[in-house]
Amino acid sequence: MSENEETRSEFHQLMDEVRSDLVRMGGLVTEGIASVTVALLANDLAMADQISTQDDEIDLLSVEAEEKCIRMLALQQPVAVDLRTILTDLRMVSEIERSGDLVSNIAKGIGRIQGVELEPRLRGLIDRMCEQAVRLTTLAIDSYADKDAVLAGALGELDDRLDELHNDYIDTVFSSRFDRYITTQQAVQLAVIGRFYERIGAHAVNIGERVQYLVTGELPEHKGAQRARIRRDQSEEV
Repeated sequence: MSENEETRSEFHQLMDEVRSDLVRMGGLVTEGIASVTVALLANDLAMADQISTQDDEIDLLSVEAEEKCIRMLALQQPVAVDLRTILTDLRMVSEIERSGDLVSNIAKGIGRIQGVELEPRLRGLIDRMCEQAVRLTTLAIDSYADKDAVLAGALGELDDRLDELHNDYIDTVFSSRFDRYITTQQAVQLAVIGRFYERIGAHAVNIGERVQYLVTGELPEHKGAQRARIRRDQSEEV
């Protein structure tokens, strides 16, 4: 095998490894969302502490994946699909790692609401936000693994449902405060926790947009950028 063939072989091996790293990271995030919700509803501090520690594994995988992407860029000067793949992977690392941080933030929030007795409606909304966040993250990772631009494009509509649940949750949190079931500080902490679930969904949508870029070469912001470029050119002509 020639040196060029060896380099190309290493390049593709690294590309496969990064894909596996990202899928593994996504799996850890979805497992974490489910686990931290169990801990939240059970008010289980020990379980919450364990989940926070598990975020280190996602951080390690993210660092290793970034290093591999940099190695690929150093091995060759990739163009076209290969370059789009590496750029997508780098952005994916950030999106998934941030979702992992949000899971850890929910776990840390459990310690700030000790003594809170969650009313049934709040518990139900937390369960449903969890289900939707898990579904969105799972489908986002599936769209990446399968390079499915159609599935990736559907994530925005699915996220709308999580946004609706989040809005209902916030209304219920502050209704509970009004009825004096919880204190103002507890209401604020519960609202922050709900926001973390909502942001996990947003990161899943971002992953979907990156998958669309990988497959088609287009991003939603490209259209806006093109309109801005036209306006700039027109103003310069005046």
